[in-house]
Amino acid sequence: MSGLIPQGFIDDLLGRSDIVEVVGSRLKLKKTGKNYSALCPFHNEKSPSFSVSPDKQFYYCFGCGAGGNAISFLMDYERLDFPQAVEELARQVGVDVPREERTDQRGNKRQPRQDSPLYALLEQAAAFYRQQLRHHPQRQRAVNYLKGRGLTGQIAKLYDIGFAPPGWDNLMNHLSRDSTEQKALIEAGLLVENPDSGKRYDRFRDRITFPIRDSRGRVIGFGGRVLGDDKPKYLNSPETPVFHKGRELYGLFEARRQHRQLDDILVVEGYMDVIALAQHGIGNAVATLGTATSEEHLRRLFRVVNSVVFCFDGDNAGRQAAWRALLACLPTLEDGRHVRFLFLPEGQDPDSLVREEGQDAFRTRLSSQAVALTDYLFRHLSEEASPDSLEGKAHLASLALPLIEQVPGSLLRRLLRQSLERLTGMDLDSLPTTAPQSAPTQDSSPDYGYDYEYLPNYEPNPDWADHLPEEPVRKAARPRQDKRQRAGVDNPLISAARTLLHHPHLAGLVNEANQFADDDDDQAQLLVALIDALQKNPQQTTIQLLARWHGTALGDQLNQLAEREWLLNNPGANLEQQFFDTINTLMARQTDRRIERLLEKSSHTPLTTEEKQLLRELLSRRQTPVSNN
Repeated sequence: MSGLIPQGFIDDLLGRSDIVEVVGSRLKLKKTGKNYSALCPFHNEKSPSFSVSPDKQFYYCFGCGAGGNAISFLMDYERLDFPQAVEELARQVGVDVPREERTDQRGNKRQPRQDSPLYALLEQAAAFYRQQLRHHPQRQRAVNYLKGRGLTGQIAKLYDIGFAPPGWDNLMNHLSRDSTEQKALIEAGLLVENPDSGKRYDRFRDRITFPIRDSRGRVIGFGGRVLGDDKPKYLNSPETPVFHKGRELYGLFEARRQHRQLDDILVVEGYMDVIALAQHGIGNAVATLGTATSEEHLRRLFRVVNSVVFCFDGDNAGRQAAWRALLACLPTLEDGRHVRFLFLPEGQDPDSLVREEGQDAFRTRLSSQAVALTDYLFRHLSEEASPDSLEGKAHLASLALPLIEQVPGSLLRRLLRQSLERLTGMDLDSLPTTAPQSAPTQDSSPDYGYDYEYLPNYEPNPDWADHLPEEPVRKAARPRQDKRQRAGVDNPLISAARTLLHHPHLAGLVNEANQFADDDDDQAQLLVALIDALQKNPQQTTIQLLARWHGTALGDQLNQLAEREWLLNNPGANLEQQFFDTINTLMARQTDRRIERLLEKSSHTPLTTEEKQLLRELLSRRQTPVSNN
């Protein structure tokens, strides 16, 4: 059934479910005080660091930082998307999930967002290629090729390998009956239309086919390896409405399906590298799709693991590709993330090397020969600017500092500066520094590996979507940090938001929150969004707030605040007073800005009677703080 799941139902469902039962039916829980503990299912560990709180209806892992409510646990543990997790939790509670139609601002009914019809076409194409590998008269050429590469039928089934037979219109005749259907196949990248003659023909001909899947397992495109002498040897689907080469990684879906918890991911260059490694028991490899590694690739990988290893040829081209990958990594290196580079012997690729030396030797090579990004960074720069002379040291510092400042992880950035100081003998603290600047990205917030853009049943609730901060908050990889935050001291705005998250009743004591709603500070907008939502629905609990914004950038920020409140429980802190101190500061800041604007205007043109009255009110308001009584 399609349609919007009412937010009220989700709130009620969370209230009726017990996270201890949800988690306990899947993990072996042990009572530890008022909470329960277990070995974390999301990372490998020997002693339990995974805790479940029946009071807060919240889980948190002190080892890897995973945390959330019953719905997010089902999403991560069972690998479900949001609507599927709601359905599963409702099934356990014994209730049906209602759906409601959406309306626009004029009250007209709106159709729920549906998956693109291209997905069905691409899935049918994958099934066709799969059948051709089994039954086509010329299939033996493809089978012999795969066997010659050491691949078994089991691994071919896992990666859904197929065969596009020779001929110009095999797929076109199978999937289309008229020009309209052919146009849909062109849009999906399965057919090609000659711009001069208008002739249409199959894109993939006489090739081994490799379906490319997104995070939900849907086919979004294909790669094809030629069997004859045609060029190019490898051919990818073009950019389509559902396939974007710069975002996708071949094999990521299959790697996550094989391993509930991945420790690291190996990035290689081609389809056959991924599949050959999987054939030899190394199922954590992925490949870019004919493009250089991008920041978007890295962000997707770091949502799944904290450690990434790049595997490149040891020749000059391989080292140039490694340097480009390193540059893409820098803006994504939060503290706790690791990147390494493995350079293979000349003339070898992962496919040939793992077949030659086997799984154990290849894993040994990974662990013993992979170079840490930080070491490779200085090694590469030292080749251009040798630190053997004063001029060389100055040159090295001038090259390294701009790169180091791109690193968002404050601890790692500091350690890199210290390493540069040792290499050059310079006191870098005496030089001006700037916070890392990285362009905001549309898809920078963790999404548990699910693409909500195409969920047919997932829509923001109109009742709360308007509370979301504007684009700067939604797009930012994290709230802007000042020096106190980098030193480990919370910004008062963040402290106030965390306090409000766990003491929602305080929102009702804040008057005229809309007066500072246009504050341009990201963290202020986070606080305002919480106050606004709670004043409109004062009965919301902490867990309901987390559920409301689940799957959004704001939801990720709120989850982090909820987790930190659990960790930093300080009974001696006067949280309410701190909260209202922050509100007073925020309101005073906004009042001062409005006064400044009016005074600036009065220096050029006379104020109206209404503006003069407003100025008097604002000046009076300076002396009237918010009260917590």
